[in-house]
Amino acid sequence: MFKFKDTHKQMRQEILALTLPVFTEQACITLMDVINAMLASHIGKEATAAVGMVDTLNIIFVALFSALAVGGTVVVAQYIGQNNFKNANESVKQALYSGLALALLITLALDIFRYPLVNILYGAADKEVRIYALSYLRITLLTYPLIALTSISCGVLRGAGDTKTPAKIVILMNIINICCSYILIFGIKLVFLGIHFNGLGVVGAALGIGIARVSGALISIYVLARGTWGLRLRRIFHYTPNFELLTSILKIGIPASLESLLFNAGKLITQTFIVSMGTLPIVINYVGMSIQGLMCVPGNAIGLASTAIVGQHIGKGQKDEAGKYLAYMHKLGTGCMMGLNVCCIFLFPFLVSLYTPNPEIIKSTSFILQTLILFNLIWSSAFILPAGLKGAGDVTYTLTVSACSMWLFRVTFGYILGVYFKLGILGIWFGMYTDWIVRGIAFYIRFKGKSWQDHIVIKCRTAEAISADDSCKM
Repeated sequence: MFKFKDTHKQMRQEILALTLPVFTEQACITLMDVINAMLASHIGKEATAAVGMVDTLNIIFVALFSALAVGGTVVVAQYIGQNNFKNANESVKQALYSGLALALLITLALDIFRYPLVNILYGAADKEVRIYALSYLRITLLTYPLIALTSISCGVLRGAGDTKTPAKIVILMNIINICCSYILIFGIKLVFLGIHFNGLGVVGAALGIGIARVSGALISIYVLARGTWGLRLRRIFHYTPNFELLTSILKIGIPASLESLLFNAGKLITQTFIVSMGTLPIVINYVGMSIQGLMCVPGNAIGLASTAIVGQHIGKGQKDEAGKYLAYMHKLGTGCMMGLNVCCIFLFPFLVSLYTPNPEIIKSTSFILQTLILFNLIWSSAFILPAGLKGAGDVTYTLTVSACSMWLFRVTFGYILGVYFKLGILGIWFGMYTDWIVRGIAFYIRFKGKSWQDHIVIKCRTAEAISADDSCKM
């Protein structure tokens, strides 16, 4: 019994050591968007609606790059688990270059088609809202390659077990974002220095977050070039495709990216349902989703850590240990969501008031968030478990379940409740809750089944062979 308690304690300490820095990182990433929303709200509700709409679109591609980074995270984690640092480092370069190429293609395509895209998605919005949206989108989409580099860099660092460095990078990005966005949105007046800048409004918000993303990408690449935790990016500007490594990375990254794309595209479709309801519902939904995102920060952090931890144990051939760690992280995530429910249940009006002083928005958004309390407990099964399954390479199952559940329940059922039965935002959110329940049940059954542990991402010879030539075959 004492041995079991010691093992349990060791597991908890290892998980918390990895997860707490990731929590800080995720909190800062979420706060970056939240702060921009709060600052935009002081320009006016039209600006808030525009930033909210475009951020819904931006999140699709931010999540896409994060999902692509999962491929690098898993491959690096499994090579690190085998002490194969040569292939781990080569995998870093392959992941960075492939992610950058994809981001550049997406940026170019969106820049060309930004006008018809905004008209198709948000044509029902007020003209002023659409003008703001185009200005904000035009600048923020140019930062996509920077987001890709930062996401992949932080992902491979987490795969190697270094969760503190990504947290430090994102903290610095947040500080830069706050300072730059405030000045660029509202301006600054320093009479004694003869400085008077009126501010750029929504354009300033986009430029502020853009400067932060430039800084994050440069720092991330510098950290990898300098070397940390066994990773070092050598000869940065010399790249030759390694198709064996790329196959392993993309074998995980493409399904994860496709899952993310389909999932977030579904969220975007539900946003178009709300756009037709008017500016006020857009703001209510955006503020509610922003606060819900804050509440999910601990769970997202545990999910990201579970991908790295499960990947390392699978790389070592420790399947049972991978299962034990994922089970513990699932329980930890459920406990965090329960604690947040208790803390936030009476704080929703105050939290909403930080975004806007409008009493109608505060009342309606707070009511919507109260319903969240009833369904938050299933969130860990719906999102932490699949993150761990990806660490083992079980990406096809997570893709299938996520895509089917999103489009059948969040989109279709949400439309039926919200639009057809005229329940408005409440109906859209209940479609989301149904999606959570279905996903949670499907992933819990998969986790209990053990077949997820049998996927092969990389194959390696004996430890003696690895140490002899520091190479590993796919």
